[in-house]
Amino acid sequence: MAGNQDRRVRRTRRSLQEALVGLITERGYDKVTVQDVLDRADVGRSTFYAHFRDKDALFASCFDDLRGDLERELSGMDRTDRADPLGVIFAHAYRNQRVYQAVGTAHLHRLLYDALRDHLAEHGTRQPVEILAQYHASALVGLLSWWVKAGFPHGPAEMARMCQEIMQPSVMAAVLRPAAHVRA
Repeated sequence: MAGNQDRRVRRTRRSLQEALVGLITERGYDKVTVQDVLDRADVGRSTFYAHFRDKDALFASCFDDLRGDLERELSGMDRTDRADPLGVIFAHAYRNQRVYQAVGTAHLHRLLYDALRDHLAEHGTRQPVEILAQYHASALVGLLSWWVKAGFPHGPAEMARMCQEIMQPSVMAAVLRPAAHVRA
């Protein structure tokens, strides 16, 4: 019985999230009301409030699920491939186009910052890890934002390759030991 109830809860939450994402994509966040979401999801008001405090909480749950998926994918990647984190990020955005379009990539900054900080910390850096992670997360969010707004004009693998090519010199300069002729 508990398994069926959990399944119903997940189905209801997913239905509400999908309704919100669709409405945001069509109208924009500010023009969507809880009633609009209820009508689209075909869910009663009491059911909505049993799951979420308000529209903002529903919106946050969309991002939490998105972030959870991306974190699982990043934690399962091959750590020997320096381009792999970018490939995972762009593939994730491509698979979740509607959510990225609705949620906006600015909400991803913290997640990308954390992932990059952890990744860089594993390798050790000459510069403070927080500064490098902030710099690259900001650049990556900017590029992701452009990609989403432009309607995904390049495939995720191509975007990852281009981004890796752009970012690699900076990352490598910070991660690698300075050359013998360079003074620290």
